[in-house]
Amino acid sequence: MIDKIKINSEKLEHKIIDYRRDFHKYAELGWTEYRTSSIIANRLEDLGFEVLVGKDILKEDDRMGLPPEEDLKKNWQRAKEQGGVGKYLEKMKYGLTGAVGIISNGQGPTIALRFDIDALPIQEISDKNHYPTQNGFSSVNDGVMHACGHDFHAAVGLGVAEIIAENKENLGGKVKIIFQPAEEGVRGAKSIVKKGLLDDVDYIFGHHVRDYKVGEISSGLSGYKATKKFDVTIHGKPSHAGGSPQDGNNALIAASTAVLNLYSIARHKSGETRVNVGKMSAGTGRNIIPDEAKMVIETRGSTTQISDYMYEKAVKIIKNSTEMQDCTYEIKPMGEAPSGMSDIEMVELVENLSEKLGGYTLLDIHKSGGSEDFTYMMSRVQENGGKAVNIGLGAGSIGDGAHSHNFDINEKAVKKALVLLSSLVFEIQEKQENLK
Repeated sequence: MIDKIKINSEKLEHKIIDYRRDFHKYAELGWTEYRTSSIIANRLEDLGFEVLVGKDILKEDDRMGLPPEEDLKKNWQRAKEQGGVGKYLEKMKYGLTGAVGIISNGQGPTIALRFDIDALPIQEISDKNHYPTQNGFSSVNDGVMHACGHDFHAAVGLGVAEIIAENKENLGGKVKIIFQPAEEGVRGAKSIVKKGLLDDVDYIFGHHVRDYKVGEISSGLSGYKATKKFDVTIHGKPSHAGGSPQDGNNALIAASTAVLNLYSIARHKSGETRVNVGKMSAGTGRNIIPDEAKMVIETRGSTTQISDYMYEKAVKIIKNSTEMQDCTYEIKPMGEAPSGMSDIEMVELVENLSEKLGGYTLLDIHKSGGSEDFTYMMSRVQENGGKAVNIGLGAGSIGDGAHSHNFDINEKAVKKALVLLSSLVFEIQEKQENLK
Protein backbone atom coordinates (compact mmCIF):
# COMPACT_ATOMS: atom_id res chain seq x y z
CA MET A 1 0.00 0.00 0.00
CA ILE A 2 2.83 2.38 0.83
CA ASP A 3 4.40 1.90 -2.60
CA LYS A 4 1.08 2.68 -4.27
CA ILE A 5 0.64 5.85 -2.20
CA LYS A 6 4.13 6.99 -3.15
CA ILE A 7 3.30 6.48 -6.84
CA ASN A 8 0.01 8.37 -6.41
CA SER A 9 1.80 11.23 -4.67
CA GLU A 10 4.42 11.44 -7.41
CA LYS A 11 1.71 11.75 -10.05
CA LEU A 12 -0.29 14.30 -8.04
CA GLU A 13 2.55 16.56 -6.95
CA HIS A 14 2.28 19.18 -9.67
CA LYS A 15 -1.52 19.27 -9.53
CA ILE A 16 -1.42 19.93 -5.79
CA ILE A 17 1.20 22.64 -6.25
CA ASP A 18 -1.16 24.26 -8.77
CA TYR A 19 -3.98 24.10 -6.20
CA ARG A 20 -1.70 25.68 -3.64
CA ARG A 21 -0.77 28.52 -5.96
CA ASP A 22 -4.40 29.13 -6.87
CA PHE A 23 -5.46 29.34 -3.21
CA HIS A 24 -2.50 31.61 -2.52
CA LYS A 25 -3.41 33.96 -5.35
CA TYR A 26 -7.00 34.30 -4.16
CA ALA A 27 -6.36 34.47 -0.43
CA GLU A 28 -9.44 34.88 1.79
CA LEU A 29 -9.80 35.78 5.47
CA GLY A 30 -11.58 33.67 8.06
CA TRP A 31 -15.35 33.31 7.54
CA THR A 32 -14.97 34.74 4.02
CA GLU A 33 -13.21 31.74 2.39
CA TYR A 34 -16.10 31.42 -0.07
CA ARG A 35 -14.10 30.81 -3.23
CA THR A 36 -11.65 28.48 -1.52
CA SER A 37 -14.40 26.45 0.16
CA SER A 38 -16.60 26.16 -2.93
CA ILE A 39 -13.72 24.95 -5.10
CA ILE A 40 -12.75 22.40 -2.44
CA ALA A 41 -16.35 21.18 -2.13
CA ASN A 42 -16.71 20.85 -5.89
CA ARG A 43 -13.48 18.85 -6.17
CA LEU A 44 -14.53 16.55 -3.32
CA GLU A 45 -17.79 15.89 -5.15
CA ASP A 46 -15.87 15.02 -8.32
CA LEU A 47 -13.82 12.53 -6.31
CA GLY A 48 -16.93 10.74 -5.07
CA PHE A 49 -17.07 12.08 -1.52
CA GLU A 50 -20.25 12.92 0.30
CA VAL A 51 -19.91 16.70 0.62
CA LEU A 52 -21.18 18.80 3.51
CA VAL A 53 -21.05 22.60 3.62
CA GLY A 54 -22.77 25.56 5.23
CA LYS A 55 -25.21 24.83 8.04
CA ASP A 56 -24.48 21.11 7.74
CA ILE A 57 -20.99 21.57 9.20
CA LEU A 58 -21.26 24.68 11.36
CA LYS A 59 -23.30 25.53 14.44
CA GLU A 60 -24.00 29.14 13.57
CA ASP A 61 -24.19 30.54 17.10
CA ASP A 62 -20.76 29.11 17.95
CA ARG A 63 -18.90 30.93 15.19
CA MET A 64 -16.61 33.48 16.80
CA GLY A 65 -15.13 36.68 15.46
CA LEU A 66 -17.47 37.03 12.49
CA PRO A 67 -16.72 40.04 10.27
CA PRO A 68 -19.44 42.67 9.83
CA GLU A 69 -22.31 41.61 7.56
CA GLU A 70 -21.28 44.19 4.97
CA ASP A 71 -17.83 42.56 4.70
CA LEU A 72 -19.38 39.10 4.41
CA LYS A 73 -21.55 40.25 1.51
CA LYS A 74 -18.71 42.07 -0.24
CA ASN A 75 -16.35 39.10 -0.03
CA TRP A 76 -19.05 36.68 -1.18
CA GLN A 77 -19.57 38.78 -4.30
CA ARG A 78 -15.82 38.94 -4.89
CA ALA A 79 -15.57 35.14 -4.60
CA LYS A 80 -18.31 34.81 -7.19
CA GLU A 81 -16.42 37.09 -9.56
CA GLN A 82 -13.12 35.27 -8.96
CA GLY A 83 -14.38 31.84 -9.97
CA GLY A 84 -16.19 30.44 -6.95
CA VAL A 85 -18.53 27.52 -7.67
CA GLY A 86 -22.08 28.89 -7.64
CA LYS A 87 -24.04 25.93 -6.29
CA TYR A 88 -21.83 25.83 -3.20
CA LEU A 89 -21.45 29.59 -2.83
CA GLU A 90 -25.22 29.86 -2.33
CA LYS A 91 -25.01 27.62 0.74
CA MET A 92 -22.10 29.58 2.23
CA LYS A 93 -23.57 33.08 2.42
CA TYR A 94 -23.07 35.11 5.59
CA GLY A 95 -19.93 33.38 6.82
CA LEU A 96 -20.89 29.71 6.45
CA THR A 97 -17.56 28.66 4.94
CA GLY A 98 -15.51 25.47 5.06
CA ALA A 99 -16.23 22.01 3.66
CA VAL A 100 -16.24 18.39 4.80
CA GLY A 101 -15.80 15.34 2.60
CA ILE A 102 -16.85 11.87 3.80
CA ILE A 103 -16.02 8.55 2.17
CA SER A 104 -16.84 5.05 3.47
CA ASN A 105 -16.12 1.44 2.62
CA GLY A 106 -17.44 -1.25 4.94
CA GLN A 107 -16.70 -1.70 8.61
CA GLY A 108 -13.79 -0.08 10.40
CA PRO A 109 -12.71 2.97 12.35
CA THR A 110 -13.77 6.53 11.59
CA ILE A 111 -10.70 8.63 10.85
CA ALA A 112 -10.67 12.42 10.51
CA LEU A 113 -8.05 14.72 9.06
CA ARG A 114 -8.21 18.49 9.52
CA PHE A 115 -6.88 21.10 7.09
CA ASP A 116 -7.32 24.83 7.81
CA ILE A 117 -7.89 27.16 4.86
CA ASP A 118 -7.92 30.84 5.91
CA ALA A 119 -5.44 33.62 5.20
CA LEU A 120 -4.26 36.64 7.20
CA PRO A 121 -4.86 40.42 7.00
CA ILE A 122 -1.37 41.14 5.62
CA GLN A 123 -0.32 42.93 2.44
CA GLU A 124 1.95 40.58 0.51
CA ILE A 125 5.33 41.95 -0.51
CA SER A 126 5.68 42.77 -4.21
CA ASP A 127 9.46 42.33 -4.35
CA LYS A 128 10.58 40.64 -7.56
CA ASN A 129 12.66 38.14 -5.55
CA HIS A 130 9.55 36.89 -3.72
CA TYR A 131 8.76 33.45 -5.21
CA PRO A 132 4.98 33.96 -5.58
CA THR A 133 5.67 37.29 -7.34
CA GLN A 134 8.23 35.67 -9.65
CA ASN A 135 5.75 32.97 -10.63
CA GLY A 136 2.61 35.08 -10.89
CA PHE A 137 0.61 33.80 -7.93
CA SER A 138 1.03 36.47 -5.26
CA SER A 139 -2.26 37.53 -3.69
CA VAL A 140 -4.52 39.68 -5.85
CA ASN A 141 -6.77 40.47 -2.89
CA ASP A 142 -5.57 43.69 -1.32
CA GLY A 143 -4.44 43.37 2.28
CA VAL A 144 -4.99 39.59 2.43
CA MET A 145 -2.23 36.98 2.22
CA HIS A 146 -1.54 33.34 2.96
CA ALA A 147 1.28 34.02 5.41
CA CYS A 148 0.96 30.88 7.53
CA GLY A 149 0.81 28.03 5.03
CA HIS A 150 -2.92 27.35 5.04
CA ASP A 151 -2.90 27.46 1.23
CA PHE A 152 -0.50 24.50 1.44
CA HIS A 153 -2.78 22.76 3.95
CA ALA A 154 -5.88 23.17 1.80
CA ALA A 155 -4.14 21.90 -1.32
CA VAL A 156 -2.60 18.92 0.45
CA GLY A 157 -6.04 18.08 1.86
CA LEU A 158 -7.36 17.77 -1.69
CA GLY A 159 -4.38 15.59 -2.60
CA VAL A 160 -5.00 13.27 0.35
CA ALA A 161 -8.68 13.10 -0.64
CA GLU A 162 -7.72 12.03 -4.17
CA ILE A 163 -5.33 9.34 -2.94
CA ILE A 164 -7.96 7.96 -0.57
CA ALA A 165 -10.58 7.96 -3.34
CA GLU A 166 -8.23 6.12 -5.71
CA ASN A 167 -7.57 3.48 -3.07
CA LYS A 168 -11.06 3.21 -1.63
CA GLU A 169 -11.12 -0.57 -2.12
CA ASN A 170 -8.32 -0.82 0.46
CA LEU A 171 -10.20 1.34 2.94
CA GLY A 172 -12.07 -0.23 5.83
CA GLY A 173 -14.30 2.24 7.63
CA LYS A 174 -14.95 5.94 7.16
CA VAL A 175 -12.73 8.95 6.51
CA LYS A 176 -13.78 12.55 7.15
CA ILE A 177 -11.64 15.26 5.60
CA ILE A 178 -12.35 18.57 7.31
CA PHE A 179 -11.45 21.85 5.63
CA GLN A 180 -11.78 24.27 8.52
CA PRO A 181 -12.46 27.99 8.20
CA ALA A 182 -11.21 30.75 10.50
CA GLU A 183 -8.33 29.06 12.32
CA GLU A 184 -6.51 32.37 12.65
CA GLY A 185 -7.73 33.92 15.88
CA VAL A 186 -8.86 30.41 16.97
CA ARG A 187 -12.41 31.05 15.76
CA GLY A 188 -13.57 28.20 13.55
CA ALA A 189 -13.10 24.77 15.12
CA LYS A 190 -15.58 25.25 17.94
CA SER A 191 -18.58 25.58 15.62
CA ILE A 192 -17.63 22.36 13.78
CA VAL A 193 -17.21 20.48 17.05
CA LYS A 194 -20.49 21.81 18.44
CA LYS A 195 -22.26 20.66 15.28
CA GLY A 196 -21.31 17.09 16.25
CA LEU A 197 -19.21 16.17 13.22
CA LEU A 198 -16.51 14.61 15.39
CA ASP A 199 -18.72 12.66 17.76
CA ASP A 200 -18.20 9.38 15.87
CA VAL A 201 -14.47 9.87 15.17
CA ASP A 202 -12.04 7.30 16.55
CA TYR A 203 -8.80 8.90 15.35
CA ILE A 204 -7.99 12.43 14.25
CA PHE A 205 -4.87 13.86 12.62
CA GLY A 206 -3.87 17.48 12.27
CA HIS A 207 -0.74 18.98 10.82
CA HIS A 208 0.89 22.35 10.28
CA VAL A 209 3.83 23.42 8.16
CA ARG A 210 6.79 24.50 10.25
CA ASP A 211 10.10 26.16 9.52
CA TYR A 212 11.99 22.86 9.66
CA LYS A 213 13.85 21.53 6.65
CA VAL A 214 11.77 19.63 4.09
CA GLY A 215 11.51 16.04 5.31
CA GLU A 216 11.84 16.91 8.99
CA ILE A 217 8.79 16.28 11.14
CA SER A 218 7.81 16.62 14.76
CA SER A 219 5.17 14.17 15.84
CA GLY A 220 2.85 15.00 18.69
CA LEU A 221 2.89 18.78 18.88
CA SER A 222 1.45 19.48 22.31
CA GLY A 223 1.50 22.04 25.07
CA TYR A 224 -0.80 24.42 23.24
CA LYS A 225 -1.88 27.20 25.54
CA ALA A 226 -5.59 27.63 26.12
CA THR A 227 -6.72 31.09 25.13
CA LYS A 228 -9.61 33.52 25.08
CA LYS A 229 -9.67 36.44 22.68
CA PHE A 230 -12.16 39.23 23.20
CA ASP A 231 -12.95 42.82 22.29
CA VAL A 232 -14.00 45.34 24.93
CA THR A 233 -15.99 48.51 24.33
CA ILE A 234 -16.25 51.02 27.17
CA HIS A 235 -19.06 53.57 27.05
CA GLY A 236 -18.71 56.88 28.88
CA LYS A 237 -20.20 60.36 28.49
CA PRO A 238 -18.73 63.23 26.49
CA SER A 239 -18.43 66.79 27.72
CA HIS A 240 -16.31 69.90 27.17
CA ALA A 241 -12.85 69.22 28.58
CA GLY A 242 -12.33 72.85 29.58
CA GLY A 243 -15.80 74.16 30.36
CA SER A 244 -17.48 71.22 32.08
CA PRO A 245 -15.10 68.29 32.64
CA GLN A 246 -17.09 67.24 35.71
CA ASP A 247 -20.06 66.32 33.50
CA GLY A 248 -18.13 63.71 31.52
CA ASN A 249 -17.41 60.05 32.18
CA ASN A 250 -13.97 59.39 30.75
CA ALA A 251 -13.83 56.12 28.84
CA LEU A 252 -10.15 56.65 28.01
CA ILE A 253 -9.17 56.80 31.69
CA ALA A 254 -11.26 53.68 32.37
CA ALA A 255 -9.50 51.81 29.55
CA SER A 256 -6.05 53.03 30.62
CA THR A 257 -6.68 51.94 34.20
CA ALA A 258 -7.76 48.53 32.93
CA VAL A 259 -4.68 48.12 30.73
CA LEU A 260 -2.23 48.87 33.54
CA ASN A 261 -3.97 46.50 35.92
CA LEU A 262 -4.39 43.71 33.39
CA TYR A 263 -0.62 43.44 33.22
CA SER A 264 -0.47 43.18 37.01
CA ILE A 265 -2.59 40.02 37.28
CA ALA A 266 -0.82 37.61 39.62
CA ARG A 267 0.71 34.70 37.74
CA HIS A 268 -0.45 31.18 38.56
CA LYS A 269 1.62 28.63 40.46
CA SER A 270 0.43 25.74 38.32
CA GLY A 271 1.59 26.94 34.92
CA GLU A 272 2.39 29.66 32.42
CA THR A 273 0.06 32.61 31.85
CA ARG A 274 -0.19 35.37 29.27
CA VAL A 275 -2.20 38.56 28.84
CA ASN A 276 -1.93 41.12 26.08
CA VAL A 277 -3.78 44.24 25.05
CA GLY A 278 -2.95 44.35 21.38
CA LYS A 279 -4.80 47.53 20.55
CA MET A 280 -6.54 50.39 22.35
CA SER A 281 -8.31 53.35 20.80
CA ALA A 282 -10.37 56.13 22.37
CA GLY A 283 -11.58 59.68 22.02
CA THR A 284 -12.57 62.07 19.26
CA GLY A 285 -10.84 65.39 19.92
CA ARG A 286 -8.42 67.38 22.06
CA ASN A 287 -11.06 69.27 24.03
CA ILE A 288 -13.65 66.49 24.41
CA ILE A 289 -13.91 64.05 27.30
CA PRO A 290 -13.64 60.63 25.55
CA ASP A 291 -16.99 58.85 25.61
CA GLU A 292 -15.87 55.58 24.07
CA ALA A 293 -12.80 53.36 24.22
CA LYS A 294 -12.06 50.03 22.57
CA MET A 295 -9.55 47.33 23.46
CA VAL A 296 -8.48 44.14 21.70
CA ILE A 297 -7.33 41.63 24.32
CA GLU A 298 -6.23 38.04 24.75
CA THR A 299 -5.47 35.85 27.73
CA ARG A 300 -3.70 32.49 27.70
CA GLY A 301 -2.79 29.72 30.11
CA SER A 302 -0.88 26.46 29.90
CA THR A 303 -4.11 24.67 30.80
CA THR A 304 -7.74 25.51 30.18
CA GLN A 305 -8.23 26.08 33.91
CA ILE A 306 -5.35 28.57 34.09
CA SER A 307 -6.65 30.34 30.99
CA ASP A 308 -10.05 30.64 32.66
CA TYR A 309 -8.35 32.09 35.75
CA MET A 310 -6.67 34.78 33.64
CA TYR A 311 -9.90 35.61 31.82
CA GLU A 312 -11.95 35.88 35.00
CA LYS A 313 -9.35 38.19 36.55
CA ALA A 314 -9.31 40.29 33.38
CA VAL A 315 -13.08 40.69 33.37
CA LYS A 316 -13.05 41.75 37.03
CA ILE A 317 -10.41 44.40 36.31
CA ILE A 318 -12.34 45.73 33.32
CA LYS A 319 -15.54 45.89 35.38
CA ASN A 320 -13.94 47.73 38.29
CA SER A 321 -11.97 50.12 36.06
CA THR A 322 -15.09 51.19 34.21
CA GLU A 323 -17.14 51.60 37.38
CA MET A 324 -14.49 53.93 38.80
CA GLN A 325 -15.28 56.35 35.98
CA ASP A 326 -19.04 55.73 36.03
CA CYS A 327 -18.76 54.07 32.63
CA THR A 328 -20.26 50.84 31.30
CA TYR A 329 -18.66 48.11 29.22
CA GLU A 330 -19.44 45.23 26.91
CA ILE A 331 -17.29 42.23 26.02
CA LYS A 332 -17.52 40.45 22.66
CA PRO A 333 -15.90 36.98 22.39
CA MET A 334 -13.69 36.81 19.29
CA GLY A 335 -11.94 33.45 19.64
CA GLU A 336 -11.28 30.62 22.04
CA ALA A 337 -9.39 27.34 22.28
CA PRO A 338 -8.63 24.86 25.07
CA SER A 339 -5.21 23.45 25.82
CA GLY A 340 -4.35 20.18 24.12
CA MET A 341 -2.03 17.18 24.17
CA SER A 342 -1.37 14.57 21.52
CA ASP A 343 -1.83 10.94 22.54
CA ILE A 344 1.46 9.10 23.00
CA GLU A 345 0.18 6.07 21.08
CA MET A 346 -0.51 8.27 18.07
CA VAL A 347 2.84 10.03 18.38
CA GLU A 348 4.55 6.65 18.22
CA LEU A 349 2.38 5.59 15.27
CA VAL A 350 3.48 8.63 13.26
CA GLU A 351 7.13 8.16 14.21
CA ASN A 352 7.16 4.46 13.36
CA LEU A 353 5.40 5.05 10.06
CA SER A 354 7.80 7.85 9.07
CA GLU A 355 10.72 5.49 9.65
CA LYS A 356 9.02 2.80 7.58
CA LEU A 357 8.37 5.27 4.75
CA GLY A 358 11.94 6.54 4.72
CA GLY A 359 13.02 10.04 3.80
CA TYR A 360 11.81 11.67 7.03
CA THR A 361 13.87 12.93 9.95
CA LEU A 362 12.26 13.00 13.39
CA LEU A 363 12.79 16.08 15.52
CA ASP A 364 12.42 16.07 19.28
CA ILE A 365 10.06 19.05 19.33
CA HIS A 366 6.79 18.50 21.13
CA LYS A 367 5.86 21.84 22.64
CA SER A 368 4.23 24.87 21.08
CA GLY A 369 4.25 28.26 22.74
CA GLY A 370 1.13 29.41 20.94
CA SER A 371 -2.49 28.38 20.66
CA GLU A 372 -4.29 26.34 18.01
CA ASP A 373 -8.00 25.60 17.78
CA PHE A 374 -7.37 22.09 16.49
CA THR A 375 -7.31 21.43 20.24
CA TYR A 376 -11.11 21.68 20.21
CA MET A 377 -11.21 18.76 17.80
CA MET A 378 -8.55 16.81 19.69
CA SER A 379 -10.39 17.27 22.96
CA ARG A 380 -13.77 16.16 21.62
CA VAL A 381 -12.34 13.00 20.08
CA GLN A 382 -10.37 12.22 23.26
CA GLU A 383 -13.41 12.85 25.48
CA ASN A 384 -15.26 10.21 23.47
CA GLY A 385 -12.47 7.66 23.91
CA GLY A 386 -10.65 8.34 20.65
CA LYS A 387 -7.07 9.32 19.91
CA ALA A 388 -5.54 12.47 18.44
CA VAL A 389 -2.23 13.80 17.20
CA ASN A 390 -0.94 17.00 15.62
CA ILE A 391 2.12 16.85 13.37
CA GLY A 392 4.69 19.51 12.52
CA LEU A 393 5.85 19.13 8.93
CA GLY A 394 8.97 20.84 7.63
CA ALA A 395 8.40 23.15 4.68
CA GLY A 396 11.52 25.28 4.81
CA SER A 397 12.13 28.74 6.23
CA ILE A 398 11.43 31.40 3.63
CA GLY A 399 11.03 35.09 4.38
CA ASP A 400 10.85 36.44 7.91
CA GLY A 401 8.71 33.62 9.25
CA ALA A 402 5.01 32.95 9.71
CA HIS A 403 2.69 35.96 9.62
CA SER A 404 5.24 38.06 7.75
CA HIS A 405 4.62 39.80 4.41
CA ASN A 406 7.28 37.76 2.63
CA PHE A 407 6.36 34.34 4.02
CA ASP A 408 6.53 31.37 1.67
CA ILE A 409 6.96 27.60 1.79
CA ASN A 410 9.16 25.18 -0.11
CA GLU A 411 6.83 23.35 -2.49
CA LYS A 412 9.00 20.23 -2.30
CA ALA A 413 7.19 19.61 0.99
CA VAL A 414 3.97 18.82 -0.90
CA LYS A 415 4.93 15.26 -1.78
CA LYS A 416 6.25 14.62 1.74
CA ALA A 417 2.92 15.70 3.21
CA LEU A 418 0.86 13.67 0.74
CA VAL A 419 2.77 10.45 1.42
CA LEU A 420 2.79 10.77 5.20
CA LEU A 421 -0.81 11.86 5.75
CA SER A 422 -2.32 9.46 3.21
CA SER A 423 -0.30 6.54 4.58
CA LEU A 424 -1.52 7.29 8.10
CA VAL A 425 -5.13 6.68 7.06
CA PHE A 426 -4.38 3.16 5.92
CA GLU A 427 -1.78 2.45 8.61
CA ILE A 428 -4.27 3.18 11.37
CA GLN A 429 -6.47 0.30 10.22
CA GLU A 430 -3.64 -2.17 10.66
CA LYS A 431 -2.66 -0.79 14.05
CA GLN A 432 -6.01 0.11 15.59
CA GLU A 433 -6.24 -2.88 17.88
CA ASN A 434 -2.94 -1.92 19.50
CA LEU A 435 -4.12 1.66 19.99
CA LYS A 436 -7.31 0.88 21.87
